[in-house]
Amino acid sequence: MAVREALVDLDRARPGVGERLTGALREAIAGRRIPPGARLPSSRDLAADLGVSRGLVVSAYEQLVAEGRLVSRRGSGTVVAPEAAEVADHGHPSPAPAPAGVAPLRPGVPDLGMFPRAAWRRAYERALSSALDTDLDYTDPAGVPRLRAELASYLGRVRAARAGADAVVVTTGAAQALSLLGRVLAARGMVEVGVEDPGSAGIRDHLLAHGLRLRPVPVDDRGLVVSALGAVRAVFVTPAHQFPVGAVLAPDRRAELIAWARRTGGLVIEDDYDAEFRYDREPVGCLQGLAPDVVALVGSASKALAPGLRRGWLVPPPAWLGAVRQAKCDADMGGSALEQLAFAELLASGGYDRHLRRARRAQRTRRDALVEALRRHLPQVRVSGIAAGLHLVAELPAGVDDRALAARARAAGLGPLALSDLRLGTTGPPGLVLGYAARSPDELSAAVAALARLL
Repeated sequence: MAVREALVDLDRARPGVGERLTGALREAIAGRRIPPGARLPSSRDLAADLGVSRGLVVSAYEQLVAEGRLVSRRGSGTVVAPEAAEVADHGHPSPAPAPAGVAPLRPGVPDLGMFPRAAWRRAYERALSSALDTDLDYTDPAGVPRLRAELASYLGRVRAARAGADAVVVTTGAAQALSLLGRVLAARGMVEVGVEDPGSAGIRDHLLAHGLRLRPVPVDDRGLVVSALGAVRAVFVTPAHQFPVGAVLAPDRRAELIAWARRTGGLVIEDDYDAEFRYDREPVGCLQGLAPDVVALVGSASKALAPGLRRGWLVPPPAWLGAVRQAKCDADMGGSALEQLAFAELLASGGYDRHLRRARRAQRTRRDALVEALRRHLPQVRVSGIAAGLHLVAELPAGVDDRALAARARAAGLGPLALSDLRLGTTGPPGLVLGYAARSPDELSAAVAALARLL
């Protein structure tokens, strides 16, 4: 059969042609309209057939090879992987129907279908084949030395962090990093923590679960209002892309926050949230690079790769490192060595950087599609926080009950968050936090149209 017959309409006048091509091929493979073992046309031939650039076809093929749905061999062309049609949305062979996936407009989740399966498999195989017998023993509680070295290099190169390998603690996601810091804070009697308001409800719940008290600190379009910290001696911030409003912590606020921490002996917990995804502004270095003596840097691969991978890191100030290492030892004695070695391979080979470049291109297209859909279907909302990250804020007209609207949206199969649910002590206009990472431009447009009908 002609591959062209298996595709949806690829109207070239609409944005996101490359992503729609990738999605159409993915769906055709999953639905066996292009059967396992079928050979696809060359990128040049398919581009000519569809009337698109060859680069779009090459990018689509590369993405599907990375997902394990296609196999490309020199001299043999590109064929559908034998098992591709039997793999559900999350890549696990299963006789059950494929899951529905992430709800449209749900923030905080990446495109799980973009996980670089082939690159991860190669990294894991190299890690397994090259691992020494001693690598399989109980590891350093702070993590496998090679991964800590690769993370230190990556964070210095990409985020302008100041940390050697010995300063990095490998964690099972940002959640464990916060758990470790929570234990040490409580042990030192620093039980009141400032949190951004509005801010992540999940982070608040996590800190509360470790016996800490929360002090809401307001956020404006320049980030955390440092002058409102009061008597706390620890504060949680997202300076690269504040959740949810999307503000970048302004340079003078950064200097003010560092001065506060040094003056009070306080700790700044920097969640490097969404730092890898930026579209309309220059990259902003992490706060830890300016003040490693008072800032604990928290990061993870959950938004860049997948939450289920459970890969994260923590770079505490030197005075906190010993206590954090002991807390990590008490928690799990270091975690899985093989998966840490595989992640180190992915970083060292450049596979992580290549994946991020592909993901940034796709997410910018989706961001643009969501903004355009809001302009078309909900012109009365004010959109903000779009320069970076994987979500935006749609401020609703005064008088709209955003909690009720979010509940109706959830009942309709959508996943927005009510801005009011993310406030702890401050007040402000109603709004919705909308994610765009996990759905195609067409799906985002349809979701916004459905949201407009609910409103």
